[in-house]
Amino acid sequence: MKDFLKSVRFKILVAILTVLLGFMIMAVYTGGSASLFAQLITLVTVPIQRVSANISYSVSEFFDQFVDAKYIHEENEVLKAEVNELRRIVADYERIKHENEQFRQIIGVMENRQDLTTEIAAVIARDAADRFYSFTIDKGSFNGVKRLDPVMTADGLVGYVTEVGFTYAKVITVLDVEMDVGAYDSTRTPGVNIYDSSTRDIGIISGTIELAASGLCQMEYLPRESSISAGDIIMTSGGSMFPKDILVGTVQQVKPNSHGTSLVAIIKPAADIVNVKNVFVITHFEGQGET
Repeated sequence: MKDFLKSVRFKILVAILTVLLGFMIMAVYTGGSASLFAQLITLVTVPIQRVSANISYSVSEFFDQFVDAKYIHEENEVLKAEVNELRRIVADYERIKHENEQFRQIIGVMENRQDLTTEIAAVIARDAADRFYSFTIDKGSFNGVKRLDPVMTADGLVGYVTEVGFTYAKVITVLDVEMDVGAYDSTRTPGVNIYDSSTRDIGIISGTIELAASGLCQMEYLPRESSISAGDIIMTSGGSMFPKDILVGTVQQVKPNSHGTSLVAIIKPAADIVNVKNVFVITHFEGQGET
């Protein structure tokens, strides 16, 4: 017996009993909590689980970014389409508002000029190669439009019809070299009777290539002693082709002609020749076509 107590087997048995006793005591104090073995295992597995969870979260967030980016892109495309549609609606509203304002002005002019028979028309095309901004309107012979009919806006004279189809007509402007309009200086000169037509300076409105590039035309054959000056208002003098007292424009400059025999007035048309969108054709006026 004495030899057994000194043997290795006895020592191993004591060690095992000691460990078991320790587990029993720990179980008592922990009230049934996880065993020491289980806790030892968790010392190894918890860090591994933590790393695994972090990797899982990172991968999930990585792929979520693609999903979110796709969703955001699609949402942005929808919003862009809505913004573009709103812009189109606003543009259409502004265009219609502007056209209505032009029509009101045209109607106002027509009401004040009962001597004119007119046809409202829209500009539907322009000749990009034309230096004088000629254009095509959406009214023709079916609407009573004829060749040489004057064309104007509520602001003033634009030009006249040169070609007529059933449903369209082509118009040249006051900037054109082919233009030939009798006109007079309507601005009152101090001390001169404005009702005496003999005291008014009369000339011919025509265009040049150089002036057309700046949106201007000219009034030629003014007498050298003319009192015309910058700021004066120029009106049509009337005749067989154009009715009387249609506003042409404003004098910008007065200078001698190339021969020094008369004066030339540079005119800024009252109508917006370059950007005109709506016009009315004067299909009849008193004296039209008479020679």
